[in-house]
Amino acid sequence: MNGCIIHEYDEDEINSLGTSQVFLTMGRSTRLLDLLSVPESDGAIVINSTAGIRLCCHRSKLEMTLRQAKVTLPEDGQKSEACWLKRGDAPAQTADDVIFVTNTDELERKKQQFLQRGISDIVVSPHVEGDLIKFYGVAGTSFFRVFYPGDDMHSKFGNELHNGRPQHYKYSIDKLHSMAELAAQAVGIIIYGGDAVVRRDGSFCMIDFNDWPSFSRCREEAALAIACRIKELIVKR
Repeated sequence: MNGCIIHEYDEDEINSLGTSQVFLTMGRSTRLLDLLSVPESDGAIVINSTAGIRLCCHRSKLEMTLRQAKVTLPEDGQKSEACWLKRGDAPAQTADDVIFVTNTDELERKKQQFLQRGISDIVVSPHVEGDLIKFYGVAGTSFFRVFYPGDDMHSKFGNELHNGRPQHYKYSIDKLHSMAELAAQAVGIIIYGGDAVVRRDGSFCMIDFNDWPSFSRCREEAALAIACRIKELIVKR
C-alpha cells in the first residue's frame, strides 16, 4: 500500500505487537487473538475484528447470530431426510468435521462418531438442492464476486459434489450481495466469504460464512479492494 509502512509477523512466532494503526490478520489462534485484542481495545483498526474471527470459529454461535440477523439459512421441515452434520465448536479442519447423511439412521450413527471424538456441540443443517455457489466480498464496498465450484468440480473435501453440476439458475446477485453484507455486519467482519445454494426458482440461502476466505479465483481484485477499504477506514478515524 502506497504511503504505508508495513510490518510482517509470523503468527506462530509473535510475542508482542507494535503500535500500528491497522492490524491485518488471517490468524485464528486464541493466543494471537488475545494479543490483537489489546491494541484493538485501545482504538487500533483490526481486520478482521477479533470478536468476528472468534465467532466465525464457532459454527453453532455463528449460525445463531446469522439467524437473529434474519440471514436466510436452510430451514428444517424439508421433505428430504438428507442433511449435513457439522461440528459446532470450531470451523471444519478435516473431512470428518462436515458430513453428508441421507437418512435419520445414518444421522444418529454419525452423531455418535462425533461424540466419540469428544465433539458434543453439533449443528445439523438440511441439505438444499440447487446450484452451489461461492462468494467473496469486502464489506462496505462494491467488491463482490461469485463462482460455481461445480463448473470445474473444484472441491476441498468433496462436499461440493453432492449438489452436482450447476444448472446456473437465474437469481439476483444484488440480493445475494445484500444478504452477505447483512451477515458481515452481524458477525462484525469486513473481509468475508461463504457458500450459498440457488434453488430452481431463483430463491437462495446461505449455507456457510467465514472470515478471510482464500479469494483463490479473484485474488488480485480482492487485494486492491481490501487495500482501498483499509485506506478509507484510516481516513475516517
